[in-house]
Amino acid sequence: MTIGYRDAAGDPLFPWLMEIKNSMEDLYAGKNSGDDLDKLLFDCISTYKKDSRYRNDLRFLKIWFLYLEGMEDFERVYREIEENEICKGHSLLYEWYAIFLEVKGLWRRANSVYQTGLSRKAEPFDRLKEAHSLFLQRISKRTKASSLEKVGDDAQATDLETGFVNPWETSTLNGLIHKIKPQLVKYDGYHVSNKVFPGKANLSSLQNYSRNKIIEIGGRKYQMKGCAGQGGFAQVFKAFIDSNPDEVVALKVQKPPFPWEFHMYRQLDCRIPDSQRSSFGLAQRVHVYSDYSILVCDYLSHGTLQDVINSYVVVGKSMEEVLCMYYTIEMLNMLETLHSVGIIHGDFKPDNLLIRYPPENLTETGFHEKTGSWSKKGLCLVDWGRGIDLSLFPRTTEFTGDCRTSGFRCVEMKEDKPWKFQVDTYGLCVIVHMMLHNVYMEIEKKQSLDGGYINMPRTSFKRYWKVDLWKELFTKLLNRETCEDDTETLRNLRKSMEEYICSDPKLMKKLNELLAKQRISLCSS
Repeated sequence: MTIGYRDAAGDPLFPWLMEIKNSMEDLYAGKNSGDDLDKLLFDCISTYKKDSRYRNDLRFLKIWFLYLEGMEDFERVYREIEENEICKGHSLLYEWYAIFLEVKGLWRRANSVYQTGLSRKAEPFDRLKEAHSLFLQRISKRTKASSLEKVGDDAQATDLETGFVNPWETSTLNGLIHKIKPQLVKYDGYHVSNKVFPGKANLSSLQNYSRNKIIEIGGRKYQMKGCAGQGGFAQVFKAFIDSNPDEVVALKVQKPPFPWEFHMYRQLDCRIPDSQRSSFGLAQRVHVYSDYSILVCDYLSHGTLQDVINSYVVVGKSMEEVLCMYYTIEMLNMLETLHSVGIIHGDFKPDNLLIRYPPENLTETGFHEKTGSWSKKGLCLVDWGRGIDLSLFPRTTEFTGDCRTSGFRCVEMKEDKPWKFQVDTYGLCVIVHMMLHNVYMEIEKKQSLDGGYINMPRTSFKRYWKVDLWKELFTKLLNRETCEDDTETLRNLRKSMEEYICSDPKLMKKLNELLAKQRISLCSS
């Protein structure tokens, strides 16, 4: 790719273009390393990516692509191009990236990029349509000329081939755990034994024991303070370490042993930015025996989002719209972050969303940027036993399992279609519906403006709500036509709601008052 130039006074990018040109010539002549060019490109991008003068400048887009071509994590670079809206309305953004992906054999992803550009009516539109048509012709010839090949040590399918997997099937999970075992045993806090749990206590009947019973696990003593939750395969207990009430943890006891959840927590440690890490639960250690596993996690004492919803149900009221919107923003932000790093929660429901409160009072500023006390307020997503690590699957894998959780089966599960991120976004829609209406969501097909049908909640919106925002949320999240990345959709929905709340000081004041009132209610119950 070559860089184009123009002589223009007052064009700060021009000297960079000349320096990049010279660096590329030196590279081709063997006078410098590719690292020198990468640093130069990175510095240029960092300097001007927020400069509106170059947002629609094709010269700057070429600089981005020169940088992207040298990166292993090219998807991250492309997401940054999208986030900064560099040439978003120009067809060359999509054409160049699709060609780059096609060369790498990532044909389905390339097709998705073309479709994104076409859906945005990127100009010149006819050029993009023709490029997409030629791409489809090339792919058609290739697939007719040869059968699909297998690549990689695990003989996984090429990116064109669609794999359908039930991520929760026992055989799938056992295969994944076997695959990650060398990595698993190196995790900080991972303790494994091929013997049965050596303690005197019967772990299967812990909930019947009296409070304050002491149990020794891995050389540490835990004072049991009661059962905090129970599922089909696991029980969660509140406990004090060495009887110290200032060191409170949650012990998740599971039979048979299940180290997968600890892997998900450690992947969160690796992939989630530090500023957001506390929103996704923290695991201190896991003890894996031949009969049980015991996961030791941080304990949050302020209840769950389900508790908040129930506090309205019992008095026959609905949650205030601004509070619904606040928690919706929190959930959109969570899923945007998770999906952007290749993680799916898989069990997104209000019982698994713990309430977080800062030690100090909330301030009037910092909401939009999540700074100050707002950075410690919000939700914390826990229970990662159904988590899906997309890095362990071929890029084009789509999922077919059924979560079998009443009220949270996404449209694709009900219609026996493949799904991916929809398992999380459908859960979000159900929770929003519960906050707005106090009942689980029922879906019906409603006629759309183009004469077709779309999935929408059966229950109508109240006229005095900000109906356009809620309609947009449900329309976009309940009608995903593909299993492709949804982070841009989540980001745009979040920003729309943030801007609405921040636009009116009265809404911010009311939100602060409601959160303060809620804190008193939950912490005293």
